[in-house]
Amino acid sequence: MRANFPAVVCFAALLVNGAVLARDSLENIPLKWTPTSSLAEMGALDISGATLTTKVHFDTLVNTSENPSLIGQNSEKADKVRTVTTPDDVAAFVTLHLKETAHGAGLNIVDSGADVIVSGEIRRFFVTEVNTYGGEVSLLIHVKNAAGTELWTGLVSGDSTRWGRSYKAENYYEALSDMLLRAAYNLLANPGFHEALAKR
Repeated sequence: MRANFPAVVCFAALLVNGAVLARDSLENIPLKWTPTSSLAEMGALDISGATLTTKVHFDTLVNTSENPSLIGQNSEKADKVRTVTTPDDVAAFVTLHLKETAHGAGLNIVDSGADVIVSGEIRRFFVTEVNTYGGEVSLLIHVKNAAGTELWTGLVSGDSTRWGRSYKAENYYEALSDMLLRAAYNLLANPGFHEALAKR
């Protein structure tokens, strides 16, 4: 029995080390909406006239990122880069919160019978952690009328920077949410977007 004791100790150590590594990994984490700011803090928005009355539908955006599941990376140590991935649908997440933020700001969001349809691509949705958490989202947005005529196309971006403990899911969640909230604000403040709603 004593002869097997070292093997048992080694096996237990492997289990413990594996558990620690599993807890330390941010692979396949769910997406969570946890912004630390609000649209009101970003500045005034003119939601009036056609911007207020036009019925707007959001199609689910298309994620054109090279690796859609890769949403972040810790590069504090060049020889030990740690990634952040999610099994969730990034495009659905981005579309939902873009739409909900627009609705909260006053846009008339509808599921059917829209005057204009908003669609587009997610070109970047990523947080890079070095000394701080730096988030960046880039969206190519199309606005078309009910007949399918393109009224406006534009690039909309959003970023965020925050401090936090190293390689923590909650900090990635906040950076991702804040950068998307900023992108929503930039869309709602864009003159081209307002003009497109007026053209309907």
